[in-house]
Amino acid sequence: MLVTTTHKVEGYPVTQYLGIVTGETIAGINALKDLGAGFRNVFGGRSAGYEEELVNARNSAYQEMVARAQQIGAEGIVGFSYSFQTMGQGNMLMVAATGTAVRFSPLS
Repeated sequence: MLVTTTHKVEGYPVTQYLGIVTGETIAGINALKDLGAGFRNVFGGRSAGYEEELVNARNSAYQEMVARAQQIGAEGIVGFSYSFQTMGQGNMLMVAATGTAVRFSPLS
């Protein structure tokens, strides 16, 4: 499935807009990763634990969005974007992937 942040794909005109599709993931950060991140706040450096959780949540939201688009017969998703938000006491991360499911017609 073709997924793009642009609203059109050169050489593949959109023939049908099927609607907005989304994928959402809420990921919790465990206490050990939170403790490690706290040390990095004091001493500096990157938090590999948080980065790994972010990558996993982002991939999960993306895959869910693509699966929903496939369920309605889409050939692609245009206008794709992510949004991120912390929830709860700041120890949960929500990632949403959003785009418009479409069908294409290749130019002859």
